[in-house]
Amino acid sequence: MDRRKLILSGAAAGLTASATDALARQANPPPAGSSGPVYETGGASTYSRDEMVRATSDFLGVTAESAGAAIERVFKEKGQPTGYIAGEEGSGAIALGLRYGRGLLYMKGRPTMEVFWQGPSVGWDWGGNASRVFTLCYNLQYPDAVFRRFPGVEGSAYLIGGLGVNYQKADEITLAPIRAGVGLRLGANIGYLGYSRKRRTLPF
Repeated sequence: MDRRKLILSGAAAGLTASATDALARQANPPPAGSSGPVYETGGASTYSRDEMVRATSDFLGVTAESAGAAIERVFKEKGQPTGYIAGEEGSGAIALGLRYGRGLLYMKGRPTMEVFWQGPSVGWDWGGNASRVFTLCYNLQYPDAVFRRFPGVEGSAYLIGGLGVNYQKADEITLAPIRAGVGLRLGANIGYLGYSRKRRTLPF
């Protein structure tokens, strides 16, 4: 009986030591360049140019050449996005404009999330339009970080490949909406869009 107790006690001590070592390694991971385990840092994965050209072409219903021209311009200036929003919007303006939209936010390794946006604009702009919007998201590490106001970046609007592109920026996050539809209304880039979890009637 004593011998059996000694064996069981030794096994229990070995398991406790192994568990303690594992917890210590988790709390103090080895430095970069070592051969030890690697722990996730929370950085979001990015999308390649080819992935975005295919997705933009399919969603907006344009040729791969048109989508590629717009994507190439944005990639050259901003690099690879960490997410994208595919959606639709409606807008109208007589100098002062309003824009409302709805879409789905995609990020690698994270659940798809529904997103709404709304906001005012001011510019040499009139008329109305409905369009599809494919928005590239930069430095967006977590889906919830998109829920804020994004002012338009002055002078960022341009037409390329028949698509309208402009930039919106808040802190370190930049959004690059690519629009296709009747009346691209690039004059509406002077303003902001507020992104939210639920649809809002008032754009302010």
